[in-house]
Amino acid sequence: MARFILVHGSCHGAWCWRDVLPYLPNAVAIDLPGHGADKTPIKDVTLDLYADAVIAEINKSPEPVVLVGHSAAGVTIATVAERVPDRITRLVYLCAYAPKDGDSLSEMRKRAKRQLVMPAVVRAEDGLSYTVDPALSPGIFYHDCPAETVDYALAHLCAQPVLPQETPVKLGPNCESVPRSYILGEDDHTIPPEEQEKMVADWPQDDVYRLQCGHSPFFSCPETLAHLLGEIAEDS
Repeated sequence: MARFILVHGSCHGAWCWRDVLPYLPNAVAIDLPGHGADKTPIKDVTLDLYADAVIAEINKSPEPVVLVGHSAAGVTIATVAERVPDRITRLVYLCAYAPKDGDSLSEMRKRAKRQLVMPAVVRAEDGLSYTVDPALSPGIFYHDCPAETVDYALAHLCAQPVLPQETPVKLGPNCESVPRSYILGEDDHTIPPEEQEKMVADWPQDDVYRLQCGHSPFFSCPETLAHLLGEIAEDS
């Protein structure tokens, strides 16, 4: 049975996988530094520190893992794959940024013709982090999610350190050697679906899956998502 590590995106934490975990045996969700229960100061959070946290979880058990990255965590899991490719059986990008060598998340976001998130971004005075306007977050992240789930999520959203998202990734043969799949949200209000399509335009289409969902399928269709992840793992 595949071992899954689930990695959250911007402003989120391990908590966002709450509804998926009951359907996905042998899975663990982690808090990246500065998110959820992890109290690393924002000024100390880097992309390398994100990767270190994922690798530390990988190293808790000897078997290779399926590494699932949501949204901004696409950059994190690619960074991890470059460092420990032999420990990963597959990368799964979930409504995520899939970077190429030299990309930073902030640059990838700026390339989009439709800027869906930026109007809701509230930059901290010190410039080290941002939050998302809670009045706009439901429509961006959770427009197709149950009301109870939206309330739960809004109560848990945190500040997002900027530095990891402004750091270009260094990717090469190691990352390229790891099999990868992409799950595209066809009604995503965060990363425009057409931008997701561009990121996977040169991927084998057998490795691209599409869900009729918004940006947070872990809340809008957790059972469907878990079953799809299981199917992808079986093919690894």
